[in-house]
Amino acid sequence: MIEEQIEIRTADGVSDGFLVRVDDSRPRPGVIHLTDIAGIRASHREMARRLAGQGYTVLLPNVFYRTGRAPLFDFMPSMGEERTMKRFAELAKPMTALAMERDGGAFVDFLLSREAVTGAKIGVVDYCFTGAMALRIAACCSDRVAAIASFHGGGLFTDAPTSPHHLLPRVAARLYFGHAIEDRTMPEAAIEKLDRALEAWGGRFESEVYAGAHHGWTTKDAPAYAEPQAERAFVKLCALFAETLPGS
Repeated sequence: MIEEQIEIRTADGVSDGFLVRVDDSRPRPGVIHLTDIAGIRASHREMARRLAGQGYTVLLPNVFYRTGRAPLFDFMPSMGEERTMKRFAELAKPMTALAMERDGGAFVDFLLSREAVTGAKIGVVDYCFTGAMALRIAACCSDRVAAIASFHGGGLFTDAPTSPHHLLPRVAARLYFGHAIEDRTMPEAAIEKLDRALEAWGGRFESEVYAGAHHGWTTKDAPAYAEPQAERAFVKLCALFAETLPGS
């Protein structure tokens, strides 16, 4: 496996990150892996490598580059702990709707320009905080995003005028949502409203709640990590991209 350290020039600066691919000369379909709010670290690099091993060239960008380069924490984050929550707020503040769309376009452009990538469309997988960003990427790059897989994505349906569900009419990608239970970032009522919005949208989608799985269940370094459900999520992810990305 090759992990190439990269930099992506955006309208607002330079995002650091990694491009991960199998160690051969064969180009493969491209996938953008969007981390949770804790950013690029060992657990998500491992997830990107595993996906690349299934036949993809995976871009792992630092979506929080406006605040700092990866790694973003010099201590072990602990949900609810004061300095952790302060750091989360610092990371989230610059991530406006427009910033996410601008970055998304830059990430898609970068990935599709690589010799290691084949095809005209890419996939996106997101975790937690970046659920909204993935939908924005699908909307602003509708002709170049084939599919999105979102796991315990937060803030996908809110009452705010900037809620990402409003972008569904601009989305052409196939969508998959794997929700957590008792998730404050995407409570049961919000999941139900999102499902209704998806039905009205009329595109191809699947939305399900993972029984017994709490927010963060897919990531090994998260307190909520649940291996059986994480493995089921990975199977869903691979099946989605196998069906939507030619050459995978």
